[in-house]
Amino acid sequence: MSSFLQDGLARNFLAGEWVEGDGGKRIAVEDPGTGRHVADCALAGEESLARALEAARASFERGDLAGMQPSKRGQLMQRIAAEIRGIADEGAELLCRESGKSLSAAHDEFEEAAQYFEYYGGMADKIEGKSIPLGPDYADFTVYEPYGVSAQIVPWNFPVSIAARSLAPAMAAGNSVIIKSPELDPMALAMLGVALERAEVPAGAVSILNGIGSELGARLVESSAVDQIVFTGSVPTGQAILRAAASPVTPALMELGGKSAAVAFEDANLDTLMSSLQSGIFYNAGQVCSAMSRVLVHRSIYDEAVERAAALANGLSVGHGLENPGLTPVISARQLDGIETLTATARQSGARAASGGARLEREGYFMAPTILADVDPSARVAQEEIFGPVTCFTPFDTEAEAIAMANGTEFGLVAGVFTRDLARAHRVANRLRAGQVFVNEWFAGGISTPFGGVGKSGFGREKGLEALYNYVRTKNIAISLKG
Repeated sequence: MSSFLQDGLARNFLAGEWVEGDGGKRIAVEDPGTGRHVADCALAGEESLARALEAARASFERGDLAGMQPSKRGQLMQRIAAEIRGIADEGAELLCRESGKSLSAAHDEFEEAAQYFEYYGGMADKIEGKSIPLGPDYADFTVYEPYGVSAQIVPWNFPVSIAARSLAPAMAAGNSVIIKSPELDPMALAMLGVALERAEVPAGAVSILNGIGSELGARLVESSAVDQIVFTGSVPTGQAILRAAASPVTPALMELGGKSAAVAFEDANLDTLMSSLQSGIFYNAGQVCSAMSRVLVHRSIYDEAVERAAALANGLSVGHGLENPGLTPVISARQLDGIETLTATARQSGARAASGGARLEREGYFMAPTILADVDPSARVAQEEIFGPVTCFTPFDTEAEAIAMANGTEFGLVAGVFTRDLARAHRVANRLRAGQVFVNEWFAGGISTPFGGVGKSGFGREKGLEALYNYVRTKNIAISLKG
């Protein structure tokens, strides 16, 4: 790893080379579990971005990936997957320290990243067009072609796996890619460059740059040298990116926030609900866009559900990610302040904290696992994304009322239904305003199931076969055979 990390400085992967920041600039990265300094990371600026854009365009025009035999491109991606697994142990520890997540979750990210390359590597030679019958005097067919240079801005909550989620299909389709890593935890993501380098990805086809979102990210998305934008993150940042993309008319794929609701009917299995709640809101300290941030429960089982949820929250072990506890810290002091402030508004609207409700007084950035009960569905805490280990319980009486409450936000990322009634499960799932609905298991599915939202949760789909077609555009070719 000497090329990646030298003298305590994590460097950027720029067109196949490891480089320092523009003018030697760097940014400090801290451990959320302790609040202490971990390492410095090279800070890319305009010079690095210009080089990355030039290299990406040159690589695309040479056909380094797009011109490669599709089966060979697939083999390249399988090699990348193998190399990602080769760096997983070292990368997971680094990711744990810089992001605060558990060591096991960090290792899972590298494994998932490898699986994305395997999955889309298997599709590289299956991007097929179709023939359109126009009669005997014409041959008409479609082909799928890559956009060109894909600019991908990755969030801090799952930097390695989300980067792979977009990078793998983009490469499978033949695009060149520039990734802007999150400044809070850029190092494990930069390590993907080690896997790319070892797999012998053509120089220039991929660059991974660490920079400030409002500076480097903004310059990247407003550049006319970019052919596509892929963004995962907050609604305000997504809106700013779309405004910037409007001038050069750059197509964009947006995966934004969520305020997802689970609907538990009177026949729900409470053991199943509690199991889903544990992963749905406390995994990664609730810093998940598709978290179970609202729980709507039929009044007949509401009190028991709240009591069991509070017991679950109070029973979680809390600690540094290296300890693999039940609850890890949030990413930063700023994030913790925001979570605690928004949670505090719940009491003003009549909610009660069945468990938690405030930060934990200990080293690092820890929010107590929090169950808010009797939450008014119109309250700020039930409408805004908290992005922390806090969920809102609200009772309901009828199916129609539950559906209206579940659909009663500006978001529409995922939703859940908990019931033993199969007919009801189908009926309610079809009426929920969400891009993905889980029935009796939150986070059911995997890399092969399409993921994305409606409303302010964004548009386009990641994961699955459907995502691949976000990274290509259709060209129709019509040939006259007459004379």
